[in-house]
Amino acid sequence: MKSIFVALPLTIASTLAQAGDTCGKVTIADMNWSSASLIANIDQFILEKGYGCDAELVPGDTMPTGTSMIEKGEPDIAPEMWSNAMRKALDKGVEEKRLRFAGNSLSDGGEEGFWVPQYMVDNDPSLATIEGVIKNFSLFKHPEDPERSAFYGCPAGWNCQISSGNLYNALKLSDAGFDLIDPGSGAGLSGSIAKAYAREEAWFGYYWAPTAVLGKYKMVKVDFGSGVSKDEFIRCTSKEDCLDPKVTMYPPSLVQTVTTEAFASKAPAAYDYLTKRSFKNAQMNELLAWMEDNQADGDVAMEYFLTQHPDSWKPWVSKEVADKITKALADL
Repeated sequence: MKSIFVALPLTIASTLAQAGDTCGKVTIADMNWSSASLIANIDQFILEKGYGCDAELVPGDTMPTGTSMIEKGEPDIAPEMWSNAMRKALDKGVEEKRLRFAGNSLSDGGEEGFWVPQYMVDNDPSLATIEGVIKNFSLFKHPEDPERSAFYGCPAGWNCQISSGNLYNALKLSDAGFDLIDPGSGAGLSGSIAKAYAREEAWFGYYWAPTAVLGKYKMVKVDFGSGVSKDEFIRCTSKEDCLDPKVTMYPPSLVQTVTTEAFASKAPAAYDYLTKRSFKNAQMNELLAWMEDNQADGDVAMEYFLTQHPDSWKPWVSKEVADKITKALADL
C-alpha cells in the first residue's frame, strides 16, 4: 500500500510536468535559401520525432517573417534570421515579450570578405594579406584589359555592392592596378571562381558564407591588417553616399534562431533544443555543396545530415530524444 501512495504523487507530478510542456502545433519558417531550408527541415523532424510536436513548414523570408512573428505571433520559429536586417523591430519584439532570441543559427555569424584561392596561398603565403595581393597584382589577369588586374565585386543591385565598392576605394585598389569588375549576377560571380579553380588561375574578389561555392572551392579570406571596426562599417562602409571610406574587415552578421514567446513558454524542452542547435560556417558550406552536387532540397539534405552526422546533432538533445530520432531515421 505504501508503494502505491508514493507512486501516485510521482505520477501526478509527471503528468503535470508534461502538461506544462505541451508542444502542440508549431509552424516553422522555411526561408527561400538553401541553408535556411535545411535548418527548417532539421527542426521539423527533430521537433516532431523527438518532442512530439505537430510541426509544419510555411514559406518565409526575412522581413515578412519577422514582421508576421511580431504582429501576428506566427510562424512560431524562424530558424535562420539574418537579424541585422530588422534589428530594431526584433529587439522591440523581444522587449515587448512577443519574441525570444533562442540562439545563433550560425555560430560564426554570416561571413563576408575578399578572397583568393587556397592554392595561391599554398604557393605564396603572403597572398593571404592585402599587401601580398597588391604586390602581386599582375597575377590577377583582367578578362579584357591586359594592362590592368581584376577585382570581382558584388553584383550590381545587391547590398554588398555598396560595401565591396567602398572597401575597393578604401584599399586604393584602383591605384594598385585593379579594375572593379561587375560579374553581372550571383551566378556570374560564382562562375568566375569555378572557372579560375578549373584552370588553377589567380582570382581575387568579394564573396560570402555560408555558401555552396565556399564549400566546393577552398578559399582564403584576405587579411586587410586593419581588424574589424563595426562602428566604421555602420558609419560609412555600408552607406551608398560614403565619401571617405576607411579600411575595415567585414564584421560578422548576426544570424539567429527567433521564436515567439508563446512557443517558448508552452514548449520549454523544444525551445531548449533550439538554443543549442547551431552550425559553424565551414560545416554549413560543406552541406550546401553536397546539396548542390546532389540537387537535393532541404528535406533530402535533412535526412543526409541527421544520418551521416549524428555527432553534430546529438549534443543538441537529451539521450532520450536522440534515441527517438535515431529510431525514426531507421524507419524512413
